[in-house]
Formats: sequence, structure tokens, C-alpha cells
Amino acid sequence: MQFPVMNSAGNEVSQVELPADIFEAKINVGLMHQAFVRQLANARQGSHNTRSRSEIRATGAKWYRQKGTGRARHGAQSAPIFVGGGLAFGPKPRDYSKKMPKKMRRGAIRSTLSALARDGQLVLLDQVQIDRPNTKAMRGLIEALAGEQSALIVVTAAQKAARKSASNLANAHSIMANNLNVRDLLKYDKVIMSLDALDVVKGIWGKGD
Repeated sequence: MQFPVMNSAGNEVSQVELPADIFEAKINVGLMHQAFVRQLANARQGSHNTRSRSEIRATGAKWYRQKGTGRARHGAQSAPIFVGGGLAFGPKPRDYSKKMPKKMRRGAIRSTLSALARDGQLVLLDQVQIDRPNTKAMRGLIEALAGEQSALIVVTAAQKAARKSASNLANAHSIMANNLNVRDLLKYDKVIMSLDALDVVKGIWGKGD
């Protein structure tokens, strides 16, 4: 697939051949959804905790006499029906993490990248000309390539200044190419990827599962 390469001003300067196994893979929506749900589940701490009636600190004495009051029979103030009592069937600490085979995870990334390329949401940038953190420069770059849309900036570890430049922008986020994930790729309107980052993507998600 021949794909246009843009400069920081938003003008096409060349074209590059995208590997078909990454950017022309079969788009499997179900697989993408499974990877997305897994990522959200793995991000949950699962530290929620509520106290049952056995964990409530309350007197064990009978609240009032058994007969003659006209009220229902009760023996403890820690019952769930009373204010301050325990919670019946409340959440307890648990592990929400889900497992997914490596080939399926890699397939989900390829499917997502292919969908972005097909729908015109992928933008290739010839080079990131930001030598030091500069929010204004990054805002101008995003406006030239994505307009008013939100953008995910995919860079390499060496392009540290570009990553920091996007940290203060509300409609943008930066990520290293080796940390690509389905959630971030689908969250933004445009995915702006530098050619250096593209080389990293080819090396990681190319053929050879």
C-alpha cells in the first residue's frame, strides 16, 4: 500500500510503502473489542471492599425483647436492613485481569492499524522537528495535520521532547511506538506517526508471530 507522507506544515512530501501484513490485515472487529475490554479490565485495581454484617463493630446484645413490642424479631444491630449495618452481597477485593494469547493481541493491533489506514485516520509524518519541549510547536503540528480533531502522537524513545510537548494539550496524547495498544489507537480521531516510529512498528508487529 502506497501511503502519503506529510511534513509538519501539512503538505505531502513523499510516499512510503506500508507492509500489507500490518496495514492491510483483515479487520476483525470482534478481536479488537476483546483486546479493548481486556485492556480496560487489566487496568482495574479491584481494591473495592465493603463490610458484611460479621465485620461490623456493634454490640452483640439483643436489641430489644423478643415479644410484646409489636415489632419484628431482631437480635443484632449489624443486620443489613439497619443504618450502619453490614452490606449484603457487597463487592470484595478481586482480580479483574483477563488473559489473551499473544497471537490474538498482535492480531488486534494489526486489525486496528489496518482500520485506521483504511478510514484515513492514520497520518505519517516525515520527521518530528521538536528539539526541546514546546507545547506551542506541538499544537501547531497537530492543527496542521489533524485540524481541530484529537490526535495520538506516535514517536520513538529518542523523540522525548515531542512526547513531553503533547503532555499539556487536552486533545492530544503521545505514546512510544513499542507501547501501541488498542485503547489509545481507537480513542483519538487521528493517529500521527513519525517515520522513525513506523520503523519500530514494522519491527515489532511485522511477520513472525
